[in-house]
Amino acid sequence: MLYLSSIFIQEKDIESFDELIEAVKVRAQEGEIFIRLDLKPPYPDTPKDWEEKIETAFNGYLK
Repeated sequence: MLYLSSIFIQEKDIESFDELIEAVKVRAQEGEIFIRLDLKPPYPDTPKDWEEKIETAFNGYLK
C-alpha cells in the first residue's frame, strides 16, 4: 500500500500539486495497487477536491 506521506518523504523535490500528481501516476505505473491519503498535500496550489484528484490520477494509471 502506498501512503501519500511516503511520497512527501521520498520525493523532497516536489514543489507543487501538479508535480505530486505526476509522482502518484508513476507509483501506480510501477505496480502500487492501493493508495492511502494520510496527509493533505502542503502545496499552495492544492485544490479543495485534492483527494478526488489524487485518487483519479492513481486509478487511471493502475496496470
